[in-house]
Amino acid sequence: MIFVDNGNNYDASLNIALETYLVENRLVDEPILLFYINEPSIIVGRNQNTTEEINQSYVDEHNVQVVRRMSGGGSVYHDLGNFCFCFIKDDDGTFRDFKSVTEPIIEALHKMGATEAALEGRNDLLIDGKKFSGNAMYAKDGRMTAHGTILFDSDLDETNNVLKPRKAKIESKGIKSVRSRVTNIKPYVDEKYRDLSTEEFRDLILLEIFGVDKREDVPELKLTDEIWEGVYKLREERMGNWEWNYGKSPDFDFEQSHKFPFGFVDIRFNVRQGVIEDARIYGDFFGLGNIKDVEEKLNGVRYERQAVTEALADVDVNKYFGNTTLEEIVNLIFA
Repeated sequence: MIFVDNGNNYDASLNIALETYLVENRLVDEPILLFYINEPSIIVGRNQNTTEEINQSYVDEHNVQVVRRMSGGGSVYHDLGNFCFCFIKDDDGTFRDFKSVTEPIIEALHKMGATEAALEGRNDLLIDGKKFSGNAMYAKDGRMTAHGTILFDSDLDETNNVLKPRKAKIESKGIKSVRSRVTNIKPYVDEKYRDLSTEEFRDLILLEIFGVDKREDVPELKLTDEIWEGVYKLREERMGNWEWNYGKSPDFDFEQSHKFPFGFVDIRFNVRQGVIEDARIYGDFFGLGNIKDVEEKLNGVRYERQAVTEALADVDVNKYFGNTTLEEIVNLIFA
């Protein structure tokens, strides 16, 4: 096995593009180990409806990055207190065998004092009945990655904020995440490790996996400028653009309503390939204009806050709805 150093990049779209590139391009014959840490981000499963999984208003307000990965499974929150491990290798018949790929992580944690850490169920690592690591797999053309997270010192309250179920009624065929009781592994390791940074803890796990005492003794695959060029190109095509992260979501139907001081507003539409279709607005508000004008403004627009705001920017919302603001109407759509 050989290690790939991501250069301490914390951009989720770049890190996931790097992992995907290493799967889709056979650079060496031996298995690869990749670690990365992401700044606050939501990583959405391949088959999920992004809109249904995330608290969009909170994500927008707090600049949380949203990236769709290549593997299936549920949505997870990453921050600087969490690190990800990826075992990338030929698909040798171990696809869906999470035990074989999580054993090195579990053994390392046991040596650091977390002796009760174990794989339970299909793909989760638990301790004291709580999940500290979720795992998923992705395979293509005979190559695969088995990747997982390690909650070391993550903000668990923030996880609840960004993945909070939306109030809107959204019906889709996307795979929905199942929320589990979670914990950081930090309180369970030996006390001497509890003051470490996430990077320091990650590096100790690395040494344990390779059975060496010094970082320079870890065999490493150096990433050339040519490799990085391919990674950036992949990010541009997929992980770094809206069409991949949102537009790839399964089609869904949207319905949201609210009782304002000026009256009741009920907004409904379909979203196909991330674009609003068949918008309808109902309610008991007293509008002076034909509400069809507003509906037509929404049709054909990306289901994205900025795009919707721009589409309605020249609408006199007081004329069509009553005493309100554009922000209030947009907030209703992205409540």
